Amino acid sequence: MKVSIYAIAIETYVPMLRSLSHVLDQGAKKAGSGDLLNARLAPDMYPLAQQVRMACDQANDSIARLSGKDAPQFEDNEKTLEDLKARIARTLEYLESVRATAFDGAEDRKITIPIPENNIDFEMDGLQYLRDWALPHFYFHTVTAYGILRHNGVDIGKRDYMNQVGKYIRPHNPA
Repeated sequence: MKVSIYAIAIETYVPMLRSLSHVLDQGAKKAGSGDLLNARLAPDMYPLAQQVRMACDQANDSIARLSGKDAPQFEDNEKTLEDLKARIARTLEYLESVRATAFDGAEDRKITIPIPENNIDFEMDGLQYLRDWALPHFYFHTVTAYGILRHNGVDIGKRDYMNQVGKYIRPHNPA
């Protein structure tokens, strides 16, 4: 079976972003949830709002790079958990609009990521980019957002973070 860039990217980002939206719903149930947007795990880490923005941006940017398109640009002006959920919804809308054929040849597409402040570029092919850069960054920001919520008393667990795997549950059938 051949695995496609589309399947690895879109079919990873979409359910994980839906899970992220779900944990934000759980956060909204917590008293004082407005304070959550600026909550951090450590002083030198981004707050919840920026973690969600970066997860969305990573998904958008990587899909655009891999499909040879321009990524949608969103203002970083979310002030509530509902605003963050709306950003996730806009990201999902974009991701779901990209067809599988847009990724034809993506695994071999040259991807260059300039890091001007260090005067360097990262250069890799599409598969290396998705595997070694885009997905790890996306998961980092997604799990950090989850961690911030959990650290601040939101009643969530691994089932909330990974709620997309429920579709694989089957009755046990001993051999």
